[in-house]
Amino acid sequence: MKVLVATEKPFAAAAVNGIREIVEKAGHELVLLEKYTEKAQLLEAVADADALIVRSDKVTAEVVEAAKDLKIVVRAGAGYDNIDLKACTDKNIVVENTPGQNSNAVAELAIGLMIYISRNQFTPGTGSELSGKRLGIQGFGNIGQLVAKKAVALGMDVVIYTNEVKEKHQRWKATFSLEHLYSSCDFISINIPATPFTMRTVDYNLISKMPKGGCLINTSRKEIICEDGLEKALSERPDLKYATDIAPERYAEFKEKFGKQIFATPKKQGAETGEANINAGLAAAQQICDFFETGSTKFKVNK
Repeated sequence: MKVLVATEKPFAAAAVNGIREIVEKAGHELVLLEKYTEKAQLLEAVADADALIVRSDKVTAEVVEAAKDLKIVVRAGAGYDNIDLKACTDKNIVVENTPGQNSNAVAELAIGLMIYISRNQFTPGTGSELSGKRLGIQGFGNIGQLVAKKAVALGMDVVIYTNEVKEKHQRWKATFSLEHLYSSCDFISINIPATPFTMRTVDYNLISKMPKGGCLINTSRKEIICEDGLEKALSERPDLKYATDIAPERYAEFKEKFGKQIFATPKKQGAETGEANINAGLAAAQQICDFFETGSTKFKVNK
């Protein structure tokens, strides 16, 4: 089988070497398409591929149509909104992600953003500590659980919005009300996927409920946030702050208007660690080999 790794933003060399070892040891052929600049290059490369590994690369209906032999696509990471699930499902192509492989990197970034904002973005002036503050976690999957553990270690009180507490801790509390989560927490960490049910659901009504000095931390997807609602809340509440790993569409405008109330990383950094890069790449390769060897679809996301 031909396994194509198509990455506009390439894996680290160690990850590529590991992927190659896994794929070739299983008797498959590995083909690399790195740093491509035109969609045509991807369309040509995928034409005879049996399997595809991507990072943030877009697997559109056009790409799926061009991939005549494609049987499985694995997104090296947790989110998979860059893949057209319907197009894949219509052609009986399995789509998988690699949950948990990037989780620690994203969780550390969430904590780092909290510290950065609490210390006035490392500019002169008196900041504040995380210890003793209350952190609300919206989305208690792999990332949310790790954020909770790290926050507890820093002395924070943690409140979780979830229907099921997966791991108990004496300092974790659960709530089934988003309004209560936002109104009672100094920080909110958003760790939910972008779906038709979650897009633009973090709106003015939620953000404006945050306590004085509240800060919203988003390391998931920009589409989760209602930008008009965010703008209104920040305008009415100069004490509120928003820190994100995914810049809003109107970030330049917001930055000029709100200054240090808002911060976005120059480029998405959540999974940008050597460890996460390697973990996700190797997991993707192994899942493809397992699929071809045993038919395993353990991490299938298109049902």
